Amino acid sequence: MLKMIELFHPYVPKEAIEAVSDVLRTRWIGEGPKVKQFEKEFSQLFNQPYVASVSSGTAALEIAYNLIGLKKGDEVISTPFTCTATNLMLLRRGVKIVWADILPETLCIHPLDVKTKLTNKTKAVVQVHIGGIQADVGKLHVPVVSDAAQALGIFTGDYICCSFQAIKHITTGDGGMLVLNNERDRNNARLLRWFGIDRDKKLKNNWQAYKERQMTFDIKLPGGKYQMNDIAAAMGIIGLRHYQEVIDYRRRLFMLYKENFKNIDGIKLLDGKVNTYWLVTVLVERRDDFAKMLFEADIDTNMVHIRNDVYKIFGGKRADLPIMNSLEDKYLCLPIGMHIIEDDVSYICDKIKGGW
Repeated sequence: MLKMIELFHPYVPKEAIEAVSDVLRTRWIGEGPKVKQFEKEFSQLFNQPYVASVSSGTAALEIAYNLIGLKKGDEVISTPFTCTATNLMLLRRGVKIVWADILPETLCIHPLDVKTKLTNKTKAVVQVHIGGIQADVGKLHVPVVSDAAQALGIFTGDYICCSFQAIKHITTGDGGMLVLNNERDRNNARLLRWFGIDRDKKLKNNWQAYKERQMTFDIKLPGGKYQMNDIAAAMGIIGLRHYQEVIDYRRRLFMLYKENFKNIDGIKLLDGKVNTYWLVTVLVERRDDFAKMLFEADIDTNMVHIRNDVYKIFGGKRADLPIMNSLEDKYLCLPIGMHIIEDDVSYICDKIKGGW
């Protein structure tokens, strides 16, 4: 019996294990010098000067929505085709979500549909780079939040939310990065991630809250607890050094799929002008038969995402989105990642060529 070719598997370089062990032998396992180093190396690698590391991609979204000032009753245009985290953070604020349709070529939010739904009540637009494919609503008169959890390396929009969750391009176990376009937002994001406290100011005062009977710091923003820790940052530092290797390898596997699918009827591979190859998403007829055939051949598949609007918490009703509705029973994801080899992709494609 073949070993199952898994859809996802974490990629943890050997050096990352050693780096975590080193951190665990130090005084700092919470937010400390490794977090600062990780932010610095991230900024340098991607040429993004204003960053704030956080505990998850979801935390990055929460802080971004906070910085924009979203509150109960505000309207935000978003996509239903995403991880629920994108929209749950809006729902928790009492925001009215206006669903936009998706593009058939990428499953990303449809720019034209967004423009038809913009009103003077719209406070923000959320775009998601699904599967690593760049979404592009363009420059709007309201802030654009980019959920880039699946697309590390794409930095478009006003607030970019990255993820280092277990199965992302690089992982810190769990973690995230909020990428901003100005120093003020960056500084406020760093306050919001740690109870509104300026940790740099505390450090300068040797972590003492009082000096000569005077407070050494004050709290100006009602922050939460969303900071990254040095254990995660140690993994992230190593992960960044493997980033280009990861992207290149995933691209090679993706292109092998693409070449094979040229000669197979009944299947369409989704791609875009800019792609970081986190998912291999296909559109197929008779999806259940297709998935059953692959499972019986020890090939893991999954839908990965279910449209958010059908969940009871979002209303439990399919929105009037013609493209989303027409593709709902056709999309499926195939294995890609550092855990599989080209022979695995060839095997998968051969099984698909045999029909379903």
